[in-house]
Amino acid sequence: MRKIIAVLFLLFFAVPCGAAEITMTATEALRTAGDMVRRGDFEHANQILTQLPDTGSAALEIERRFLQGQIAQQRGDYDAAIKIYQALLDAYPGLARVRFEMAVCYMHQKKWRRADYHLRLAMAGDDLSADAKRVMNYYRYVVRQNKNWNVWFNFGAAPDNNVNNAVGGQECIMTMFGLMCRTLDAPESAVGANLTLGGNYEFKLSDAWRWKSEANVYANFYDKSRYDDLYLSMATGPRYVWTRGDVWLAAAGGRRWYGWERYNWSAGARMDVNYDFTRRMSGGLYLRIMENRYDMYNDLLNGQTYSANMRLTYSFNSRVYMVARAGVGREVTADDVYSYWSPNVSVGVGVELPWGFHAYAEPGVYWNRYDAARWAVRDNQMTRITERDTTWRYALSVSNNKLDVWGFVPTVTVSYTRRDSNIWQREFDKTAIEFTMQQRF
Repeated sequence: MRKIIAVLFLLFFAVPCGAAEITMTATEALRTAGDMVRRGDFEHANQILTQLPDTGSAALEIERRFLQGQIAQQRGDYDAAIKIYQALLDAYPGLARVRFEMAVCYMHQKKWRRADYHLRLAMAGDDLSADAKRVMNYYRYVVRQNKNWNVWFNFGAAPDNNVNNAVGGQECIMTMFGLMCRTLDAPESAVGANLTLGGNYEFKLSDAWRWKSEANVYANFYDKSRYDDLYLSMATGPRYVWTRGDVWLAAAGGRRWYGWERYNWSAGARMDVNYDFTRRMSGGLYLRIMENRYDMYNDLLNGQTYSANMRLTYSFNSRVYMVARAGVGREVTADDVYSYWSPNVSVGVGVELPWGFHAYAEPGVYWNRYDAARWAVRDNQMTRITERDTTWRYALSVSNNKLDVWGFVPTVTVSYTRRDSNIWQREFDKTAIEFTMQQRF
């Protein structure tokens, strides 16, 4: 530690002269202020912290700001404490203790999703004691019990260089009159806006049981309205919460419009299970079964959708985490040509960076394996082919907490999608850029 004389200040105690001048090192001053904070003597602690000149030491300045956050937190000024903690994390995202205290402030404000996010990262930190981690385990249970409502709202611009997923080029077939060709649809660029608006609410029946209802609106609006997409969904049912997890069983339904034309509706059931395996790793299992009815081509497309998806989240430390996903879907339609299996897998990595940045990258691959052969053009002749598609998607999102606007931060997501198929007319590639305002965590 630095042993130079760092500060001269006045401490006002009940002494005859009214004041005593004390000289000490910066390390000693911060240790004294910390003792005062622990005793609840916030006034004198704050005098030391505000009159202490810049020490030139990052470690000492972190401690000074942390103690100021502690004073604001213990006085009940959670907004001020969060600002102090957030500024520290913007500069030093690996401070687990700071992240934990910010989560506690969010709990006091009943902002349960934000509290849960920071608790999960903080628990992977190496600078916390075993006792502190046990407390965080309990706090995560408290969050799970009290997360009785949530609202989400994201919006932004969405340029797309292939909004119609087209391959372009010509398709030719040999006939008795010679080679006949037609021009396939070319990729179309479009600029639009995306919107996600939703919320859920849980009516508490007991400490363990509650009734959860959820509704969601997802929409993409383009300058070419024939590609506009609007989807509404809702679900309701009982949810059970225990110390390390929760399960929700619900009736579910949805309605979709494409190009402002009625597209389809669905109804069925869903089950969501979440579980904390360790302080670093949590997981989820999500099951769906839906009955689908289409407004057009219903004699071909009506049927059922079954899906099972798993998620594992692992925190390497208090600022780096990984999300691994795997699943399989099954679409059963009236015509076997349109029935298929769709396994998928992806691995994402998120990191809290200095200067308030957060980055998340996720490559993923999705397969479509159809049941029956369809007619398609290959080598200039019509032939029956059972379609096999492989789709690769790479996405990178970047946001910055310092640009907070009413609890939202600007986020840029760049994605590239490439689909390969044994039917070349089904292949395409596209690049999309989304500029959104998302809830800050």
